Amino acid sequence: MADPPARLLDMTRSLRRAARMATGVDRVERAYLDHLLQQDAPIFGLARTALGYVLLDRDGMRAFLDRLDGRASWGPSDVLSRLPRRRNVTLTRAESDLRRFAIARCLPFGLPRVLRRHLPQGFSYLNVGHSNLTDRVLGAVKRASGRVTVLVHDVIPLEHPEFQRPGTVVPFKGKIDRISAMADLVIYNSHDTKMRSEAQMPGRVPTAVVAHLGVTPPQPDTGQLPPGLPPAAPYFVTVGTIEPRKNHSFLLDVWHGLGPQAPPLLICGSRGWNNETVFDRLDRLPPGGPVREVPGLSDPALAALVQGATGLVFPSHSEGFGLPPVEALTLGTRVLCNDLQVLKEILGNKAVYASVSDTYLWIKTIESWAKNPPDARDARKFVAPTWADHFNTVLRLT
Repeated sequence: MADPPARLLDMTRSLRRAARMATGVDRVERAYLDHLLQQDAPIFGLARTALGYVLLDRDGMRAFLDRLDGRASWGPSDVLSRLPRRRNVTLTRAESDLRRFAIARCLPFGLPRVLRRHLPQGFSYLNVGHSNLTDRVLGAVKRASGRVTVLVHDVIPLEHPEFQRPGTVVPFKGKIDRISAMADLVIYNSHDTKMRSEAQMPGRVPTAVVAHLGVTPPQPDTGQLPPGLPPAAPYFVTVGTIEPRKNHSFLLDVWHGLGPQAPPLLICGSRGWNNETVFDRLDRLPPGGPVREVPGLSDPALAALVQGATGLVFPSHSEGFGLPPVEALTLGTRVLCNDLQVLKEILGNKAVYASVSDTYLWIKTIESWAKNPPDARDARKFVAPTWADHFNTVLRLT
């Protein structure tokens, strides 16, 4: 399939999360931004601000990426960014810069006109961050004779509403309904996500392609670790926001079952939502005990902890892709995880799978690993999916 006359990447998620710790979805949108800027094909960026939309050309997108990555500083907040109250200062500065970089900007109702004026017919709109998937945006793309391509990361909010923040499930259902009705192509990060997502669509099932996400090997730096880390004894890590889906309560039960000889467990991630019981258990952990929270690490520091660990434990109830165990395997670290189909699809036979209904098996595996260091011959044999493979699959269709 020939390249479209231009591509329009939605950058709204990257804007809204400027200066925050990057999540897996954030990294995907960032990877698309970086890759498309390296291509010769015409590229534009779209972002929703508090007061309307901004359209960027290649130079504006590159300037935005430089600020996201810290190669340049955000400028001052303009008057428009200061009008909405109680907003993050970095966000107001980022929005102000986008307005300064924009080749066009408009109030919400003006989006179709801006797209028709600046983009050629048949352009491809790419939304890979689950943000800005509104009737207004998708409708504007269609009215401007564009094609809609969406990357769906998961449908966990619909399958497990009990794990979600209040008020998030219904809007997410609206996004899936709009994708079903209006997308020309859906990209899925796994065959498992495709199957689960299409089961949630109310009628029309758009054309789809599966492309595993690329993994950029983490670059460990022990020099960025805080004092006291890593532990001297063999230790385990778990990585992810402390929210119900990640199942930290199970790990606390396992470590209680390991008794006084339990190896150190480092819980690497910030506290999330709907998890007061787990937060209370963490707050009551004895100082100097085997379980320790380690939030706020830089990516190089976290990679150093994972690389030095006896194993990564990952008892998550549900995943769309499962980036932490993939990154652990690329660092040569053993992985013990819940027996989710998507993890088996991505990790193959390089991980050890144990159902979270079998606490005894988890305890015995952890005890064995704590006594036996990993075989160096097995380290780094895992071949992670690459962004080159992902884009070779996706961009020939969009």
